[in-house]
Amino acid sequence: MMDKASTSIIIPCKSTDDYVKECVRHCLGLTYANFEVLVLPDYEQPLSFDDPRVKAIPTGVAKPSEKRNVGMKCSNGEIIALIDADAYPDKDWLRNAVKYFKDSEVAAVGGPSITPESDGMRQKASGLILSSRLGGGGLAYRYTIGKMKNDEDLPTCNLVLRRSVLDKLRGFNIDHWPGEDTYLALQISKHLKMKMVYAPEVVVYHHRRPLFKRYLKQIWGYGLHRGYFVKKFPQTSRKPIYFVPSLFVVGFVGGLPLSFLNPILMIVYMSVLTIYFAACFIEGLKTKNLKMALLVFAGMFATHVTYGIAFLKGLVTRNLKA
Repeated sequence: MMDKASTSIIIPCKSTDDYVKECVRHCLGLTYANFEVLVLPDYEQPLSFDDPRVKAIPTGVAKPSEKRNVGMKCSNGEIIALIDADAYPDKDWLRNAVKYFKDSEVAAVGGPSITPESDGMRQKASGLILSSRLGGGGLAYRYTIGKMKNDEDLPTCNLVLRRSVLDKLRGFNIDHWPGEDTYLALQISKHLKMKMVYAPEVVVYHHRRPLFKRYLKQIWGYGLHRGYFVKKFPQTSRKPIYFVPSLFVVGFVGGLPLSFLNPILMIVYMSVLTIYFAACFIEGLKTKNLKMALLVFAGMFATHVTYGIAFLKGLVTRNLKA
């Protein structure tokens, strides 16, 4: 029975830091009984968990996709559950996910990655940006509790799959990171003709990268690969929403000199910017905290500009490797 299927939780990481230990601790508290936890650091390090279900498998320096492939080969589960090293699962994570595999057409299940209450202000600010429609756009549902639906691009920070699916696809493509999950999802829908489900009750808590440097580096990677995937994997990467930040950047930069040529253009340009900046600030004010509002305001603008430029760079890049 699928609701009792053996499951292997795979946690790729560089080292067994406090986040990894937190993740393992919450995994051991899951309400689902039949699982093992495979931690894949670069080098051998103590985990301090006296539990036979927990195994550490040093991989050497490797990309997350490579570590996941190693973990899959060393695992015993019928189900493979992927989670990031800086995240931890809700206690009902696996129980809620595995039930969807009673439908033989379902290949993978994912759900929201919520910002933990323990995160600092700058981390929560980046989480608020990603979970808002203005900041996260069509992907905002990934960071907040939404509605169940069939999905075509589930991220690996919270992804539960049939082992048979990964076996057929020979694991993850290691040429792209971030982006290996987009490629995997495309293979599932295109070649296997199977479904992927976004389930709002399949929850993990994901520590955010704080504003500004670390967070914007992550956003740059997202934009760069999505722009590149527009050419390489157009089936899932040509949604209009992905182009909006780049259009904003082009309009923001190009509109300024044009606005000086005509007073009407100046009024339109300034009006659009005023509405945009007001919307960013109002989004921050929803927290009822002025300092947080200012962080969200600045972070929202920086997110759109960073993603927009990176997306354009990805569009003109001929060959992008992880």
